[in-house]
Amino acid sequence: MALATIQAFLGWSVLLNWAVLIVWAAMFIGAHDVIYRLHTRWFELDRAAFDRIHYIGMAIYKLAIILFCLVPYLSLLILQSR
Repeated sequence: MALATIQAFLGWSVLLNWAVLIVWAAMFIGAHDVIYRLHTRWFELDRAAFDRIHYIGMAIYKLAIILFCLVPYLSLLILQSR
């Protein structure tokens, strides 16, 4: 597989993963109570635990995007410019 193909794949992965993260955060902010009621049907959670789980989940997801998509993309970009 050519480096340009891998670089394009990683670039699109960064964009799509950020879009997922933004939608997750927007839904969490905009429909917090609806999502909370839905989850409390399945799990016994108080609001603080629910908020903490989502906040940590978004932070881990953001770090994964940076480590596994953005950094390799930038590395390939640097290699390409040499």
